[in-house]
Amino acid sequence: MRRHAVLFSTVFALLLALCVGSPPVRAQGAASADTRIERLFERLARTENATEARGVAMLIQRRWMESGSPTADLLMRRAQDAMGDREPALAIELIDRILAIEPGWAEAWNRRAIAFTMLDDPVSAIADIYRVVSLEPRHFAAWAGLGTLLMQAGDETGALRSFERALAVHPHLPRIDTIVNRLRRDVDGVEL
Repeated sequence: MRRHAVLFSTVFALLLALCVGSPPVRAQGAASADTRIERLFERLARTENATEARGVAMLIQRRWMESGSPTADLLMRRAQDAMGDREPALAIELIDRILAIEPGWAEAWNRRAIAFTMLDDPVSAIADIYRVVSLEPRHFAAWAGLGTLLMQAGDETGALRSFERALAVHPHLPRIDTIVNRLRRDVDGVEL
């Protein structure tokens, strides 16, 4: 378990170094070229309450699900169905086909990371999350997913940093505040 924590911590440090302060890489998909998503991120950062933030986040996620390719979008719907049917191996096969068509589609990498997580393959999931945040450093769901994987591996420091990245983009991300507060106490200790 400790070996995995060291591996995950190293991977997290690389992710953070690559993504801090860097603008999102412009992918081939329609969502990256869409200035509306930029406005949605600005709005998400300014939201005052969780209800509004949830609505804005859903709009962002809806944009992320648009690849710009009808074929890729159809394959993604089938991959989502496969995951819903608890068939992650089939989902991965479908997403592999999507990535051959749209390698710059961050959400395809994210969905494949989720499928790898369902298969209990955290190393592959983390590798895909690397691709997600390289393409879209503001992908709060990917950062939260990475935090969860790092927490499971026992890397509380890496998990804390990852969850903080998620909250920096989506300040009202459900349940993450509680996890971050607990991790801060565990990592930084309690003042006496």
